[in-house]
Amino acid sequence: MTLLVSYLHVSDPTLIFFVVLLIVLFAPIIMSKLRIPHIIGMVLAGVLIGEKGLNILARDESFELFGRVGLFYIMFLAGLEMDLESVKKNSRNFVVFGLLTCFVPLILTYVMSITVLGYSGKASFLLGCIMASNTLIAYPIVGRYGLQRNSSVMLSVGSSMISLFLALVMLAGLTATFSNSSGWLFWLLFAVKLAVFIAGSVLFIPRLTRYFLRRYSDAVMQYIFVMAVMFLSAALSSLIGLEGIFGAFLSGLILNRYIPKVSPLMNRIEFIGNALFIPYFLIGVGMLINLRIIGEEPSTLWIVLLIAFFGTFGKALAAYMSSLLFRLSKAEGHMMFGLTSAHAAGAIAMVMVGMRLEVEPGVMLVDDQMLNGVVIMILVTCVASTLMTQKAAVELSLANSYYHNIRSATSSDTYSDQKDDEKILICVKYPEIAPKLVYLSLLMRNQKLNRELVALNVVYDDKDSNEARQDGLRLLEELQQQASASEVRMQTQVRLASNIANGIKHAFREFACSEVIMGMHVHKDVSQKFWGEFIQSLYNGLNRQIILTRFEQPMSTLRLIQVAVPSRAELEQGFHRWLERLCRFAEQLDCRILFHGRDETFIFIKEFIEKKHPSVRGEYKKMGHWNELPTLAAGIMTDHLFVVVTARKGTISYKTALDRLPDELTKYFSGTNLMIIFPDQYGEQKEDSMSFTEAQHREENSIYDMLSHWIHRKR
Repeated sequence: MTLLVSYLHVSDPTLIFFVVLLIVLFAPIIMSKLRIPHIIGMVLAGVLIGEKGLNILARDESFELFGRVGLFYIMFLAGLEMDLESVKKNSRNFVVFGLLTCFVPLILTYVMSITVLGYSGKASFLLGCIMASNTLIAYPIVGRYGLQRNSSVMLSVGSSMISLFLALVMLAGLTATFSNSSGWLFWLLFAVKLAVFIAGSVLFIPRLTRYFLRRYSDAVMQYIFVMAVMFLSAALSSLIGLEGIFGAFLSGLILNRYIPKVSPLMNRIEFIGNALFIPYFLIGVGMLINLRIIGEEPSTLWIVLLIAFFGTFGKALAAYMSSLLFRLSKAEGHMMFGLTSAHAAGAIAMVMVGMRLEVEPGVMLVDDQMLNGVVIMILVTCVASTLMTQKAAVELSLANSYYHNIRSATSSDTYSDQKDDEKILICVKYPEIAPKLVYLSLLMRNQKLNRELVALNVVYDDKDSNEARQDGLRLLEELQQQASASEVRMQTQVRLASNIANGIKHAFREFACSEVIMGMHVHKDVSQKFWGEFIQSLYNGLNRQIILTRFEQPMSTLRLIQVAVPSRAELEQGFHRWLERLCRFAEQLDCRILFHGRDETFIFIKEFIEKKHPSVRGEYKKMGHWNELPTLAAGIMTDHLFVVVTARKGTISYKTALDRLPDELTKYFSGTNLMIIFPDQYGEQKEDSMSFTEAQHREENSIYDMLSHWIHRKR
């Protein structure tokens, strides 16, 4: 058998990588057949192929490197996907659960190891610190079920960092007792280093991120920048005496608002991590486990059972106590227990530190028996955590679906996912604007409906149409790749038309679209008018929502959306549509919305936000009259987006002051990030209809408007 195993050993780097890829490929397939979470398959595969199993692979430097990156990835993604607004609102709950999940298992394990196992006080305290911390090894399961922003998940992630931080601080204090620097000077220096690290990260990283994202849009450069920030933060965290996982999580929290969930950058981060680095970490954890030791030293099994039972019981006690205290459901209590009960890298790091601490010459704080007990405990807790998290995720998903169905069946709300006809048409022409329009559509679309986008390039039918058509095809191909990076389907079409506005309207109806997103023209030689040459014809001939945009800086760097809302806007048919789009946009960017308008309109806006998007931070400032619009310009900063909700002539919310909008935007809001929304209106426009009562062409300014403007100027 030993001879056979020696032939199986692989040392060639290419074959090592091949074996790892085979495990990553087949572990989910095999585990799914057995109805077991594939994370367990990765760990068990590591046990099987490791030096303490069949000895196919050695746990060399590649597993150390990629495994550490995988651990950082897990913590970084946990920070990126947290709902920071909910964290702020429930900060007390985070602290309470964090303290409970840290100190309850610590105390139970400490008492058990002294009284039952007979360990020394320092060894028992180290073991208590190990069980007080936990690793979010089952977090990828949460992502598959889309539960990242569930309250129990966020509580678990936040409390895990609190408990890990406290455990690392206590470990640093324990380490200091073995040197001459355990006095008050050590703690003062540690506190100063920690404060400088956190303050420097909070102040420096956002500024650097905004600077970089504004100037560089290349996908590879953005990904490398984010990874560099994560590793720098992890390295600095290790430098001050904490493990690098704390720095990785902190950098994820700081970058949270700059990397929206639906962005291509987030998709790349998740894809590379889940495809390579996180599996490497899980396999590496399995390779540390030596199941043979149980047969060779039966007492090790007793140690494993005691450590795993008391540590896991402490985590369960903290989770279910907290769920009762916070009035959460039973399934959410299961989720909190599942996520916080696993031990992996943090436990390994701590036990390795203990192996370097010398109690007396030649005697280490952690002996081989404790080491083996902790490592096998890792396998037990990882399996238990994964199974419990999987069970809780299924229960929460079923509960959410049931609640959603009941709510949909009993609700009289006219704006729901089932009734939403959303299908966004993106009109593109200029290569410098088109990617921003696709990104905006990704942020505004309904992810639950998961409908495709439609990108349209209308080419003027003249002698240069063939060349323009080829340019349009190249542009649409690039946009299709951009949408694919976010796993969103996109239909594309290059359309010849003798009238651009009519070409857009025809395509709108052919694709059965619900709204149009387009950019403001950037070339003054094309049209001197603010709207461009065909916008007036488009919004007069199309009664559906049209969004015009102009972004002077990347959307991910925006910090505030200011919205000017006309009076009686709540009476328009498209009121909920544009409000829904802005709320989704604000949620993805995690920025505030400041509405300027009338109190009677605010009532409906507040009600909609509280019911549909409670995480959106809405603020309200009264604007008595639309003539006050120019005064808002002083409050628009470079990282703000100014949104104007306008109206077509003859509609409920239309007012004559809107006729001055193009001039006012040109005069007072040049150089600002701008969005203009023409909401849905009542009635359907009949294409190419002709009657004596309905004009076929509307001028932007009538003769009466011109006379009024002339009289006003003469005064």
